[in-house]
Amino acid sequence: MLPREFLRENAARLLGQMPERFAGSGIEQFEELDRLRRETITRLEEKRRRRNELTAGRGRPSPEALAEMKALKEEIRQLEQQEERTSLDLSAVETRIPNVPHESVPRGADETANRVERTWGEPPAFSFAPKAHWDLGPALGILDFDRGVRLAGARFTVLTGAGARLSRALTAFMLDLHSREHGYTEVLPPSLTNSDSLFAVGQLPKFEEDLFRTREGYYLIPTAEVPLTNMHRDEILTADALPIRYVAHTPCFRAEAGAAGRDTRGMIRQHQFEKVEIMTFAHPRESYEHLERLTGHAEEVLKRLGLSYRVVSLATGDLGFGAAKTYDLEVWLPGQGAFREISSCSNYEAFQARRGSIRFRQAEGEKPEFVHTLNGSGLAVGRTIVAVLENYQREDGSVGIPEALRPYFGAGEITK
Repeated sequence: MLPREFLRENAARLLGQMPERFAGSGIEQFEELDRLRRETITRLEEKRRRRNELTAGRGRPSPEALAEMKALKEEIRQLEQQEERTSLDLSAVETRIPNVPHESVPRGADETANRVERTWGEPPAFSFAPKAHWDLGPALGILDFDRGVRLAGARFTVLTGAGARLSRALTAFMLDLHSREHGYTEVLPPSLTNSDSLFAVGQLPKFEEDLFRTREGYYLIPTAEVPLTNMHRDEILTADALPIRYVAHTPCFRAEAGAAGRDTRGMIRQHQFEKVEIMTFAHPRESYEHLERLTGHAEEVLKRLGLSYRVVSLATGDLGFGAAKTYDLEVWLPGQGAFREISSCSNYEAFQARRGSIRFRQAEGEKPEFVHTLNGSGLAVGRTIVAVLENYQREDGSVGIPEALRPYFGAGEITK
């Protein structure tokens, strides 16, 4: 969430300079609601002051004073109600205004304006036409899309045998890499969360239609970003405790309400999937250094698996709601002949910390400041399975296992 004082001074500028980011967000109503609220408060204070003047006099009030006091009582009641309504409307608008992009973010209306920052590796060359994972997996008996539909519905997949083992191997490999070599503390958080936690990360109220909610009012987490960011909600940290780094492997649940008709085949877009998430609480002066470091940690997974990828800076019109800057890692999928997102690494600056009251104190007695929060997929397990299957496929239908993964998988290939 952005500070009210900042919006008061910059709302019109932001809307004019970046309509692709702010048009329709509610920022158009902010200035009028803020003005109305302040005018109401001024009138309310004037009425209360006059009431106090009348009640402060000695002796019995005159009939005229009594009549004025009666009228003031009703006026104050109405102004209080108006101030309460306007404050609620203003707060609702503020929660829907996205974060301000960092100055280095490319400008543009949509993903066509995204900027490729770098690439790594060479896509594999095949002497045959490479297949997509939705053909490879069923042929190997490791991905069962039909049973996923039967057990739950569309956008669910059953992994069996070597498919389930590959998922477990990738998860263990990623967790070991991030915790043992990159210095993240491993966390196993709940898979259910409350509305306060979802509000803090910016999922509520804007993205409620993409969430699964239980009868008891809990929500299934859409990503481990939610519990990890809320590990220090409503806390004041010390500056010397920063940076704090967490890694977690969790199931993730998304209704994908805004993605109807997209990626209906295969495992790219599922209602339930697994992900290894990496997260950093950073000092504001150092957060962009940490963004590069965190992104590099996600890249290292792809490098060790030998998967060709590129790093893309998202443009202002494609940037996520709470992010100030995002790098997408896109892995090459030869069966689809395209780069596809496998990780997003973002710096939210103080946007989430302000919503979740996550602060730090530079020194004893100093005023607390908001930390900067960063997170990224390190990586999405299902999409990494897709990448391994498509990049390591062989003409006979078998699939090789990357060297770095073999100690976890227990074999060098998957065969029929």
